[in-house]
Amino acid sequence: MTLSFADLEDLRGQVAMVDGAFDPLHAGHIEYFRAATALGSPLLCNIAPDRYVRAKHPALLPVEQRVEILDAIRFIAYTHISEVDTETVLTELRPRYYVKGKDWDGCLPQRQIEICRAHAISIVYLDTVRDSSSRILERFTTEIRKDVL
Repeated sequence: MTLSFADLEDLRGQVAMVDGAFDPLHAGHIEYFRAATALGSPLLCNIAPDRYVRAKHPALLPVEQRVEILDAIRFIAYTHISEVDTETVLTELRPRYYVKGKDWDGCLPQRQIEICRAHAISIVYLDTVRDSSSRILERFTTEIRKDVL
């Protein structure tokens, strides 16, 4: 179920939240969603907009397609296309858990940590990192370059 920003307040304290671009989506993401759901709360997936993705690489799938795919994954109860920064979503939603991959431990922006402390949001780091979308794209473009040369 896709939610608007205005809907987030209704889920305060009830969900676990993951966020990211998920472009491209890969098996590591599915493991991440599975583990986040195991925390016992419905999972909300906060999805970065195309402009965020384009700052890193050309978007493989527009956000409308990414949300449709993510919304179909059984581990995800809610999807939200974020038109604001993660800090604003955390402040509005105030999830029970803010779930990140273990690779974010020690790297989470200080403002996000402060918001979580202020609103008693538990930050959970999951050791489910198998790959990253950026690494997948890097390997793909390296292979393309080899084929072209």
